[in-house]
Amino acid sequence: MYNFNWSKRTHRGLRYWILYLLKDSPRTGAEVMDAMESMSQGWWRPAPGSVYPLLESMKSDGVIRRLEGKKYELTEQGKEEAEWPGQFKQVSPRSAEEALDQISNYISYLEDLAGPKGAKLAADSRKLKELKERLGKLGGSKE
Repeated sequence: MYNFNWSKRTHRGLRYWILYLLKDSPRTGAEVMDAMESMSQGWWRPAPGSVYPLLESMKSDGVIRRLEGKKYELTEQGKEEAEWPGQFKQVSPRSAEEALDQISNYISYLEDLAGPKGAKLAADSRKLKELKERLGKLGGSKE
Protein backbone atom coordinates (compact mmCIF):
# COMPACT_ATOMS: atom_id res chain seq x y z
CA MET A 1 0.00 0.00 0.00
CA TYR A 2 1.11 3.53 -0.76
CA ASN A 3 2.48 5.42 2.25
CA PHE A 4 1.96 9.16 1.79
CA ASN A 5 4.74 11.16 3.42
CA TRP A 6 3.69 14.71 4.34
CA SER A 7 7.29 15.93 4.40
CA LYS A 8 7.53 15.35 0.65
CA ARG A 9 4.87 17.97 -0.12
CA THR A 10 7.27 20.92 0.02
CA HIS A 11 7.73 21.02 -3.77
CA ARG A 12 4.09 20.15 -4.50
CA GLY A 13 3.73 18.87 -8.06
CA LEU A 14 7.37 19.25 -9.07
CA ARG A 15 8.40 16.07 -7.26
CA TYR A 16 5.68 14.04 -8.97
CA TRP A 17 6.44 15.55 -12.32
CA ILE A 18 10.06 14.41 -11.94
CA LEU A 19 8.88 10.93 -10.93
CA TYR A 20 6.61 10.86 -14.00
CA LEU A 21 9.44 11.88 -16.33
CA LEU A 22 11.89 9.36 -14.87
CA LYS A 23 9.35 6.53 -15.29
CA ASP A 24 10.02 6.61 -19.04
CA SER A 25 13.82 6.70 -18.97
CA PRO A 26 16.78 8.01 -17.00
CA ARG A 27 17.45 11.73 -17.49
CA THR A 28 19.88 14.39 -16.37
CA GLY A 29 18.57 17.37 -14.42
CA ALA A 30 18.83 19.51 -17.56
CA GLU A 31 16.83 16.92 -19.53
CA VAL A 32 14.15 16.98 -16.83
CA MET A 33 13.96 20.77 -17.10
CA ASP A 34 13.86 20.60 -20.93
CA ALA A 35 11.05 18.02 -20.83
CA MET A 36 9.01 20.17 -18.43
CA GLU A 37 9.45 23.20 -20.66
CA SER A 38 8.44 21.15 -23.69
CA MET A 39 5.40 19.66 -21.95
CA SER A 40 4.24 23.15 -20.95
CA GLN A 41 4.72 24.26 -24.57
CA GLY A 42 7.34 26.77 -23.50
CA TRP A 43 5.18 28.49 -20.91
CA TRP A 44 7.22 27.35 -17.93
CA ARG A 45 10.71 26.10 -17.25
CA PRO A 46 11.69 25.19 -13.69
CA ALA A 47 14.75 26.89 -12.27
CA PRO A 48 17.90 24.86 -11.58
CA GLY A 49 17.57 26.14 -7.99
CA SER A 50 14.33 24.18 -7.70
CA VAL A 51 15.18 21.05 -9.68
CA TYR A 52 18.68 20.15 -8.48
CA PRO A 53 18.07 20.47 -4.72
CA LEU A 54 14.90 18.40 -5.21
CA LEU A 55 16.82 15.74 -7.15
CA GLU A 56 19.33 15.56 -4.29
CA SER A 57 16.53 15.33 -1.75
CA MET A 58 14.85 12.57 -3.76
CA LYS A 59 18.18 10.76 -3.95
CA SER A 60 18.54 11.01 -0.16
CA ASP A 61 14.97 9.72 0.22
CA GLY A 62 15.94 6.68 -1.85
CA VAL A 63 13.43 7.23 -4.66
CA ILE A 64 16.04 7.96 -7.34
CA ARG A 65 19.70 7.11 -7.89
CA ARG A 66 22.33 8.82 -9.98
CA LEU A 67 23.95 6.76 -12.71
CA GLU A 68 27.52 7.13 -13.95
CA GLY A 69 26.44 9.25 -16.91
CA LYS A 70 24.98 11.86 -14.53
CA LYS A 71 21.46 10.67 -15.30
CA TYR A 72 18.90 9.91 -12.61
CA GLU A 73 16.66 6.86 -12.58
CA LEU A 74 13.89 5.62 -10.31
CA THR A 75 14.63 3.05 -7.64
CA GLU A 76 12.05 0.42 -6.73
CA GLN A 77 10.84 2.76 -3.99
CA GLY A 78 10.55 5.55 -6.57
CA LYS A 79 8.56 3.33 -8.92
CA GLU A 80 6.17 2.60 -6.06
CA GLU A 81 5.79 6.30 -5.26
CA ALA A 82 5.15 7.11 -8.92
CA GLU A 83 2.38 4.52 -9.25
CA TRP A 84 -1.13 5.63 -10.11
CA PRO A 85 -3.31 6.60 -8.25
CA GLY A 86 -1.03 7.20 -5.26
CA GLN A 87 0.58 10.33 -6.66
CA PHE A 88 -2.81 11.96 -7.18
CA LYS A 89 -4.29 10.83 -3.90
CA GLN A 90 -6.53 13.42 -2.26
CA VAL A 91 -4.76 14.93 0.70
CA SER A 92 -6.99 15.54 3.70
CA PRO A 93 -6.31 18.42 6.06
CA ARG A 94 -4.91 17.48 9.45
CA SER A 95 -5.93 20.62 11.30
CA ALA A 96 -8.53 23.37 11.19
CA GLU A 97 -5.85 25.73 9.88
CA GLU A 98 -5.06 23.39 6.95
CA ALA A 99 -8.79 23.00 6.21
CA LEU A 100 -9.25 26.79 6.21
CA ASP A 101 -6.25 27.18 3.89
CA GLN A 102 -7.83 24.69 1.48
CA ILE A 103 -11.18 26.48 1.68
CA SER A 104 -9.42 29.78 0.95
CA ASN A 105 -7.77 28.24 -2.11
CA TYR A 106 -11.14 27.00 -3.38
CA ILE A 107 -12.68 30.43 -2.81
CA SER A 108 -9.89 31.98 -4.88
CA TYR A 109 -10.64 29.46 -7.63
CA LEU A 110 -14.37 30.28 -7.51
CA GLU A 111 -13.58 34.00 -7.60
CA ASP A 112 -11.54 33.43 -10.76
CA LEU A 113 -14.41 31.46 -12.28
CA ALA A 114 -16.92 34.13 -11.38
CA GLY A 115 -15.02 36.85 -13.18
CA PRO A 116 -16.16 40.45 -12.94
CA LYS A 117 -19.85 39.69 -13.54
CA GLY A 118 -20.14 36.32 -11.83
CA ALA A 119 -21.87 34.81 -14.86
CA LYS A 120 -20.15 31.43 -14.60
CA LEU A 121 -21.44 30.90 -11.05
CA ALA A 122 -24.91 32.40 -11.44
CA ALA A 123 -26.52 28.95 -11.63
CA ASP A 124 -24.84 28.04 -8.34
CA SER A 125 -25.93 31.08 -6.34
CA ARG A 126 -28.25 29.06 -4.06
CA LYS A 127 -25.44 26.66 -3.12
CA LEU A 128 -23.02 29.54 -2.57
CA LYS A 129 -25.52 31.27 -0.27
CA GLU A 130 -26.01 28.05 1.70
CA LEU A 131 -22.24 27.63 2.14
CA LYS A 132 -21.89 31.27 3.18
CA GLU A 133 -24.52 30.75 5.89
CA ARG A 134 -22.86 27.59 7.17
CA LEU A 135 -19.43 29.24 7.31
CA GLY A 136 -21.00 32.25 9.04
CA LYS A 137 -22.37 29.99 11.78
CA LEU A 138 -18.92 28.46 12.33
CA GLY A 139 -17.41 31.91 12.84
CA GLY A 140 -20.10 32.98 15.26
CA SER A 141 -21.78 35.31 12.79
CA LYS A 142 -25.53 35.95 13.14
CA GLU A 143 -26.10 36.34 9.37
